[in-house]
Amino acid sequence: MGKIERKLISVIVLITLSILLPLSSVGAATDEETMTAKLHSLHVTKVQKYEIPEKISRFYYDSGLDFEYPDAVRGIYVTGPSAGGSKFEKLLNLVETTDLNAMVIDVKEDYGNLTFKPEEGSPYEDIALNYINNPRKMLEVLEEKGVYPIARIVVFKDTILAKKRPDLSFTKNGQVWSNGNGDSFVSPFKKEVWEYNVKIAQMAAEIGFQEIQFDYVRFPEGFERRDKELTYDMGEYANLELDDVQTRVKAVTDFVAYAKDQLSYYDVDVAVDIFGYSATIPEAPGIGQNFSKISSNVDVISSMIYPSHWTSYFGIDFPDKEPYRLVTEYAKVENKVLEKLENAPTSRPWIQDFEAPWLYSGPATEYGKEEVEAQIRALNENGINEFLIWNAGNNYSEGVDYTP
Repeated sequence: MGKIERKLISVIVLITLSILLPLSSVGAATDEETMTAKLHSLHVTKVQKYEIPEKISRFYYDSGLDFEYPDAVRGIYVTGPSAGGSKFEKLLNLVETTDLNAMVIDVKEDYGNLTFKPEEGSPYEDIALNYINNPRKMLEVLEEKGVYPIARIVVFKDTILAKKRPDLSFTKNGQVWSNGNGDSFVSPFKKEVWEYNVKIAQMAAEIGFQEIQFDYVRFPEGFERRDKELTYDMGEYANLELDDVQTRVKAVTDFVAYAKDQLSYYDVDVAVDIFGYSATIPEAPGIGQNFSKISSNVDVISSMIYPSHWTSYFGIDFPDKEPYRLVTEYAKVENKVLEKLENAPTSRPWIQDFEAPWLYSGPATEYGKEEVEAQIRALNENGINEFLIWNAGNNYSEGVDYTP
């Protein structure tokens, strides 16, 4: 029995005695024998131990908006400029006139900017772009239309923060390191980076988003090949008795668990985007993604299973040309992994509605109604009824039947 429990029980006993016994009697009970006699005179033979609950019923943050979780989320990706510009009406009409019912909207985008201006004095003012002039009003429109809103927050790919705070990033020869696309990353080892992103997520929840989707929850691609040439601070992960792969996995998994805990007050679902191939191997050695461990700490897992992003895999020579077959084979693997988890999250993969000309010497396979429906059908046939559709420019194919 801990000190707090003992004190509480003592207080309960004293209060009970003060009510049931004359004050003089309570004061005279100065030894154990006298106290026992007093208790017996009241027919009290045992002081019951009351368990103190670890968690008391808690209150949740109320944004003032009311969204119902759809029968199954079927959503599209929406950039900040699209959400705050003239394209928003077109996208909203697409959702309203089809079996779509959700939007994944950039709150913190790939470069590290917020897509709206926070309140004056916010520490995030200097990274904010005014794409979405009034995010609350936008969410009120989505509430009225019954469209489920998901806030996308890019985490460790953050060129702005990396340039501003090289100590939180990866450097080479004294300069912030960038990949071949000119993108810089901040380190999953640094808890200050965790807090920085989770506070943005809390801000999104306060505005009224019903779900927080974290993207780029990983180290840079190919990190295992370059980590020895980069300089970075591992913080409390520096002295763990783990190999490099397991240390990276632990840092990424710990961030996800931390984010889930810190968002519990807001009663929002927490989702993570993850490379599809992570479900096919024990863990991705460089980027630190372990599919099962991340899945065990989220409400929704969104594998990016775009056929264009697979090389020869599942015995398929050119996956981009065979979207139905690729998604079918992936779904079989993912189902087996999730079935082993005690509390499996909802599976909601990202599927492809774009061309991949970089894969071809001639014309690329076009993605339209037939290709998008093939991916949806493959998911449904394998018991996966939720999906998100990616097109970076938010130009979605016409005439697609999104019915599950």
